[in-house]
Amino acid sequence: MYKGELISLAVTLLWTVTAMAAEVASKRLSPLGLNVIRMLMSLALLAILQWVVCGSPWPQDADGETWLWLSLSGFVGYVLGDYCLFNSYLLIGSRFGQLFMTLAPAAAAIFGFLLLGEQMSLLAILGMLITMLGIGLSVLSKGGEHHTLSLKLPLKGVLFGIGAGLGQGVGLVLSKVGMTHYETLITTPEALSLMPFSSTFMRAVTGLLGFSLVMIFTGKTRRILSATRDRRGMTFALIATLTGPFLGVSLSLMATLYTSTGIAQTIMAMTPVFILLPSWYFFPQRITPLEILGAVISVAGVTLFFV
Repeated sequence: MYKGELISLAVTLLWTVTAMAAEVASKRLSPLGLNVIRMLMSLALLAILQWVVCGSPWPQDADGETWLWLSLSGFVGYVLGDYCLFNSYLLIGSRFGQLFMTLAPAAAAIFGFLLLGEQMSLLAILGMLITMLGIGLSVLSKGGEHHTLSLKLPLKGVLFGIGAGLGQGVGLVLSKVGMTHYETLITTPEALSLMPFSSTFMRAVTGLLGFSLVMIFTGKTRRILSATRDRRGMTFALIATLTGPFLGVSLSLMATLYTSTGIAQTIMAMTPVFILLPSWYFFPQRITPLEILGAVISVAGVTLFFV
């Protein structure tokens, strides 16, 4: 009873830890370095898990179409989405970075309509507007003698935050397509029980390839290799990996197997509210009542998608 809802709540807590650990690790290892290291760690952990349970480190029964959809999901969600997310942590902090992730359900709804023909209700459209209002309350302030609205955050950080939310939402739709197809091919109960983890593995393969290419073409290979000597940075990278792509992402996919995607997404979208108190405690960040109100309104807007 309420298994999917409890898993979704656990994911929210895991992603709160992920966001804070990733903020520290991004500053010490660089966003690109953290992404490469995180993909390597998650692939190793997922391969070991699959080998122990199924006897093979490689996903069983997956065909070319499964790999295609989940690889596309990995490219959009990891290579584009997480690259934007970790850069937003660097520029505006994990608290505001997670706030922009409330755009993910809106992106998923729009892309689901375009790709899958899923209908959007008037409440969903209203939810998008309310979510954007909540974000606006948190990131805009009155400035100047004429009291015009202005961004109180770096524009580049805001754009990275928007890109992260869009990548998360579109990546989720692509994952759903891939997992729906993959489920019809699985022949053993062990492989079925690990389907969310196997799907995450396939997404992470693409993530590692994509980030490695960026690392090579930007000439940052040596710099990233030297960053691995930073013990504190590597410790926080491991925490971000365990709570992120290994457990967090896999459990988020698992939650949709036990409850509706809408309920799962609504609960998991509460991270911007959950992160307020630990951000205030662990980081020297002042939180205004308007920012709290904005975060709550954004999450309230997300709930309208699934009423």
